[in-house]
Amino acid sequence: MKTQIFLTVNGVKHELWVRNDRTLLDALHDDIGTPDVRYGCGEGVCGTCTILMDDEPVSACLMYAVQAQEAEITTLAGLTQGEELHPLQQCFLQCGASQCGFCTPGMILTASALSKKNPDATRDDVRYELVGNLCRCTGYTKILDAVEEYLGEVREDVSTGGSN
Repeated sequence: MKTQIFLTVNGVKHELWVRNDRTLLDALHDDIGTPDVRYGCGEGVCGTCTILMDDEPVSACLMYAVQAQEAEITTLAGLTQGEELHPLQQCFLQCGASQCGFCTPGMILTASALSKKNPDATRDDVRYELVGNLCRCTGYTKILDAVEEYLGEVREDVSTGGSN
């Protein structure tokens, strides 16, 4: 049996007919064609498939597509600003926080959500938020450095009246 769902991905509205047991990950990656949503463990442990659903990080492998009815979904591609990288992506590049890049979308999306709800987050807060995102390459120090640098930019932007 298939169910019709409507969702918005990176600002674009989509209508899909999906089986009730189809994961959101499969619908995003295969049906909509968002290659930045990746399969990792399939158990919600690694964070590779992290997306923002209504501005909250979720593991797309643990959700059925039908649960995303009317949701606003952001993938890593949705953070970019035209041809320009998002400032958080720039921080990841400058700090060497991306090695193979497999965990990077989930890390960046989780950090982006944190920056909106707690721009004053400490390094321990960042560690706590990123606990569901595994990286096998960097050792986390550079990732934490990148997120801290970005949070500093967000705080500076807020204090000067800008928006990041």
